[in-house]
Amino acid sequence: MKIEKTISNWGKFPKIKASEYLFENFRKTKDVLQEEKTVLARGNGRCYGDAALNDTVISTLSLKHFLKFDKTEGILTCEAGVLFSDILDFVVPKGFFLPVTPGTKFITVGGAIAADVHGKNHHKDGCFSEFVTQFKLVVETGETIMCSRTENTTLFWETIGGMGLTGIIVEATFRLKKIENSYFYVESIKAKNLPEIFQLFEASKDWTYTVAWIDCLQKGKHLGRSILMRGEHATQEQLSAKQRQEVLKTTPKKSIKIPFNFPGFALNTLSVKLFNLLYYYKQTAKIKKGVTHFEPFFYPLDAILEWNKIYGKNGFIQYQFVLPKGAGMAGLQEILEAIATSKQGSFLAVLKLFGANNPNAHNSFPIEGYTLALDFKVNKKLYTLVPKLDAIVKKYGGRIYRAKDSLSEASLMEYVNIQTTKFNSVQNRRINQTPK
Repeated sequence: MKIEKTISNWGKFPKIKASEYLFENFRKTKDVLQEEKTVLARGNGRCYGDAALNDTVISTLSLKHFLKFDKTEGILTCEAGVLFSDILDFVVPKGFFLPVTPGTKFITVGGAIAADVHGKNHHKDGCFSEFVTQFKLVVETGETIMCSRTENTTLFWETIGGMGLTGIIVEATFRLKKIENSYFYVESIKAKNLPEIFQLFEASKDWTYTVAWIDCLQKGKHLGRSILMRGEHATQEQLSAKQRQEVLKTTPKKSIKIPFNFPGFALNTLSVKLFNLLYYYKQTAKIKKGVTHFEPFFYPLDAILEWNKIYGKNGFIQYQFVLPKGAGMAGLQEILEAIATSKQGSFLAVLKLFGANNPNAHNSFPIEGYTLALDFKVNKKLYTLVPKLDAIVKKYGGRIYRAKDSLSEASLMEYVNIQTTKFNSVQNRRINQTPK
């Protein structure tokens, strides 16, 4: 079935008109590949920038079936359109968890491989690709090829982090993590400034999961004011009596929904400053300890359906970069100062520490260092701010996450280098056409 529609990703920017194919039988993709000049696989549209946008897209959402589960080894085979949320509902009651997950569970398995997603445990466990053993890929000829670490290995590693430019992933096999329960022991620690949050990250490098929220509108001695959250899978002894009654509790079904786009004036410097102030001071103690379900620890925003409407009808971008570890302090200081001066503050500012990435995964975003992700409402000032931030990232030898980008300089994404004709995207054409 072919539908003409306007599509965009989670940031609602940019929006393009496209032809979308939706198949119950994916064998028909061969006809589309022969007829269309360029195509691109598209999952649930939860990336932020202009990835997964093309004049012609093939939806993978009909590929929603679980195919095989080895509960002894914790190995799952499923189709590429299966959502992480569906996986959690299926495997958590059986005592397993996703080995790596980003900040939303509403992404597809195919999208997770194409973007090679990372999470709070990258410094320990790497990207999602570390746990992928094989996948089936529909290539330009319409042929379906099995790719693994021992079979079609070049194509295997080019596809990981390749943003869909090598073909259409239709099926994947990956390892899960064994768990005793669905709860996490979490410590939240307040940091006064950037040097202190860096010290906390270094002191927490043996923890499996670490992440920090940063107040990006602070200046001077409070620049980089943050709250670090570090966590481990909870032991049975750490659980409360109620938690022991629901030891493998899955995702709660209750959620709220943003019913309409917020007006443009609702999100401004004053409202962001107020939010940041309340968020920082709602934790009264220096250190807060407790046991929580995985949902609020990994997916706090997923409890608010369509939260992207908060940014209004013009949408927003998520600007995510990584800087080499040695340049992290100086680079982040410059970037935070530039944001504070611009007054284009983000109340969603997330800092993580990356470990060394697998050298085989040469198209993946992470390098050893610090990564910061910030949400900015789309407005005229953004077109001045992004080039300034890009220049700082480039100065310190950093790079931009292709799964998030829609405005940044092309050279900051040259770590992904795939020669392609049939599989293409708005982002890839934009980058290739940008003067260097």
